[in-house]
Amino acid sequence: MSRIACLALLVLTASVARADPPERGLAGLDEIYPKLDALYIDLHRNPELSMKEDKTAARLATELRALGYQVTTGVGGTGVVGVVKNGAGPTVLLRTELDALPIEEKTGLPYASTAKVTDMNGKTQPAMHACGHDVHMTGWTGAAALLARHKDLWHGTVMMVGQPGEEVVQGARAMIADGLFKRFPRPDFAIAVHDSSDEPAGKVLIVPGFGMASVDSVDITIFGRGGHGAKPHTTVDPVVLAARTVLSLQTLVSREKDPLEPAVITVGSIHGGVKHNIIPDEVKLQITVRTYSPAVRKQLLAGIARIARAEALSANAPREPEVKVSESQDATYNDPALAHRLEAALARGLGKANVAEGKPEMVAEDFGELGKAAGVPSVLIRIGAVESKKHAAAVAAGTPLPSLHSATFAPDRERTIRTDTSVLVLATLELLGAR
Repeated sequence: MSRIACLALLVLTASVARADPPERGLAGLDEIYPKLDALYIDLHRNPELSMKEDKTAARLATELRALGYQVTTGVGGTGVVGVVKNGAGPTVLLRTELDALPIEEKTGLPYASTAKVTDMNGKTQPAMHACGHDVHMTGWTGAAALLARHKDLWHGTVMMVGQPGEEVVQGARAMIADGLFKRFPRPDFAIAVHDSSDEPAGKVLIVPGFGMASVDSVDITIFGRGGHGAKPHTTVDPVVLAARTVLSLQTLVSREKDPLEPAVITVGSIHGGVKHNIIPDEVKLQITVRTYSPAVRKQLLAGIARIARAEALSANAPREPEVKVSESQDATYNDPALAHRLEAALARGLGKANVAEGKPEMVAEDFGELGKAAGVPSVLIRIGAVESKKHAAAVAAGTPLPSLHSATFAPDRERTIRTDTSVLVLATLELLGAR
């Protein structure tokens, strides 16, 4: 071999040796993708509702065991924990959610869900993965496979957490209460991914600081005095009272709250009456409240109760309304230092054009409970889920795309799954990679 050829071989060898380990960590994704696609379709066709995800949990547990993870099921109800240790080093927790939503799917996809399942209250409901949790589970499984395959690129512990009940913000607390950080390694970092119906597939967004709002569900029962629809003067009409209450609640946001503080009050459900000509005895409202500031949160919840009572008093209602607050969850906070570190790492691995700093949203999550309970930095990363041409056309036309929690939401599955897998692998290798 000539001296020039030898030098060329040495340069090539050195180049390979210096190749970025995180990029090499994605090797094999093409090979495993057909299996991931089949997993996604199966999960999409067979959704289960919050805290009832038995078959979903069993499927993920089977996948992890086949990859060599030490798997425990039944954590916090239907939660799954898979652990793989690879020498000394930090522990990274990677979370996915298991639950679907009580929505009848209307996407028209050949693999659309037609499932009817039982919810926590024993009621049979249609179900659909309208929030992308099927994407998250599939990408999470792909990341588990690649991390198990490329142990030469990292050292430490990977802790895969399949969390139930995210949609009712109960699952994270349930797993913590069941000893998540006592029975299993306490992580040094916690990471999760969530898809976005507003961004094209392949786009990655990280928000340093508050990324998602707090949430409170408020149930109000307004009491009236029922009677004949032709004789309203002999009644106290709770339907009219409810209508006045709904409108008055919006003044809490538009006239009482500091306009520079984000907040949302949405009445998502109103039920009362059974027939055209009967004034009912009561009407029920279901409300969601979203805020970032704890002070604003307290102000709005107190204001909702005050307005409900005041409207009832003004109508001479026979009794005060019942106001109950439930499904409360604090805002999701992304550790800024970790967020910036992961943003830089993902930009290197996926291309600068594909990774950006995102904006906070008013949706809510309970993932932050895991980092808070463990006392470690956590980051929830957003990824686009819309087919790029469809996204561009919608932006150009100014037309809205189907949102998460919509019966017509359908992600660009291959690119979204590949991005989900890649984000989790690259983030983990940034934190556990051999240096």
